[in-house]
Amino acid sequence: MKRIIFTLTLMVALMSAQAQILYKISGRGLTAPSYIVGTYHLAPVSFVDSIPGIRQVMADCQQVYGELVMADLLGSDSLAQIQLAMLLPEGMTLDNLLDTDEMGRLNAYMKQLIGFDMTNPMIAQQMSRMTPSALSTTLSALSYMKKSGSIDLQNSFDDYFQKEARAQGKGVGGLETVAFQIKTLFQGQTLERQKELLMCLVDHADFMDEMAENVIRAFFAQDLDAIQKAMEAKLNNSCDNTPEEDAEILDKRNADWLTKMPAIMAEKPTLFAVGAAHLYGEKGVLHLLRTAGYTVEGVTK
Repeated sequence: MKRIIFTLTLMVALMSAQAQILYKISGRGLTAPSYIVGTYHLAPVSFVDSIPGIRQVMADCQQVYGELVMADLLGSDSLAQIQLAMLLPEGMTLDNLLDTDEMGRLNAYMKQLIGFDMTNPMIAQQMSRMTPSALSTTLSALSYMKKSGSIDLQNSFDDYFQKEARAQGKGVGGLETVAFQIKTLFQGQTLERQKELLMCLVDHADFMDEMAENVIRAFFAQDLDAIQKAMEAKLNNSCDNTPEEDAEILDKRNADWLTKMPAIMAEKPTLFAVGAAHLYGEKGVLHLLRTAGYTVEGVTK
């Protein structure tokens, strides 16, 4: 469910009293501070200037690290790997996974969302071989486009920081590889579980929209506590992430990053730009950094 909400609508809200998504990391022998900023993958690049202190941080840091190197993501080899990971095994289509009733509910949802469904030969040709996870992501992106008007994939919020670093002759790196993210985000669940989550999107569209709006409102308010509260909203059924799924999507990745970040920060003052959901909570990056002995402070100006 949580990966779905990252692809929905954007809403602007007022800043809260403790609003911040940019943090300074110091101490533990660092000769100069590093920083970490929480991102929302489909936020407009223009939102950068709403983050207090970000321009000075970008000037002071000598390199930028993201979840991965975005230029690698857009390479032809990576795009081919992603396309393959989004497809069902050869000879299989969605109607092999979904029964007649489930296909009917999916078609009704698609009809309402985009005006077409899988009974349209062109739509079926494009989407019927997608894995349920890939289709969920695609439908969510289409929902966002319907409400906002566009998605600028060539100028993403995450990629902006890396592009600016390159333009200034600074280094760029990634905490993960494209192959790892493909495996985690597209191949980390069984097809049966992917189907179940696709039907959650279809059957609980109002809840999903409300959850997305709350998350995005909290992000634009730069309020991590509110993001966490919105992300942890539950239907109290099988649509909710299991603890094991949360561990794979967030917790294990956060812990892995903490094995890499100390050496990166010791080398050069670094700006880390990663999804805001990785920052909060007892297993979030901010808490893990503090536990490791660093001083972590919100940047407010």
